[in-house]
Amino acid sequence: MLKYCSLYSGSTGNSFLVQSNNSNILIDAGVSSKKIVDALTSLNISMDQVNAILVTHEHIDHIKSLATISKKYNIPVYANQKTWNALGDLSNKISNDNKKTFNTFENFKVADFEIFPFNTPHDAAEPCGFNIYNSGKKISIATDLGCVTKELLEHIKNSSSILLEANYDPNILKCSRYPFLLKQRISSNIGHLSNNSAGKTLSYLYKLGLNQALLIHLSKENNFPELAYETVLSEFTEHKNISINVAPRDNPSRLFEVC
Repeated sequence: MLKYCSLYSGSTGNSFLVQSNNSNILIDAGVSSKKIVDALTSLNISMDQVNAILVTHEHIDHIKSLATISKKYNIPVYANQKTWNALGDLSNKISNDNKKTFNTFENFKVADFEIFPFNTPHDAAEPCGFNIYNSGKKISIATDLGCVTKELLEHIKNSSSILLEANYDPNILKCSRYPFLLKQRISSNIGHLSNNSAGKTLSYLYKLGLNQALLIHLSKENNFPELAYETVLSEFTEHKNISINVAPRDNPSRLFEVC
């Protein structure tokens, strides 16, 4: 059995859960520790059942309570070396025993999960997504990416399920009150992924066996859940025999079982 859910998702904070029969791992801890504990409690999971936290990159909406949770609950944290370096003082608040370093593009294991970290195009030190394997199934997590490259597609293809960023609608972003430079940053190739790009990516992956997708990291200012869903679905030209859901911003999604 392999399950996953979003605990919190959006530009205000991100944290995701992947669960097997015997283990639980978090991807990012970008909201307060209380929110994460409460979210897990609502799923009948206690912090002593969490085996590790994987870090995608060092931006605050992904690492806000990382040190607090690791220290309080003695949970190992996995990040690549450039991300550890970019964490600065926060890195020093995590015990050496709980600081685990992986190499991007090299498999490693946590509990009964096999994990493959791959590079993502974003303006961070060494941002990455993850392929997570268990029970013969593959989940991909790809958030905070300005574009989808051929290399990225190679890594996330043949996934049963994916958590994929659908951050903004270009027309809303264009007319938003954001400063011009911030608009440029978001829409750049090292910024965030638009609804249309997410839809094209999922349509491609669907032809390679994808059957579930959870849209994550929606912008509060430049997107709407209904718009993201409809835009993504409009990119499908074949049978729409795929489950597409949108992660809530301020509360956990339901727990999805990978089929």
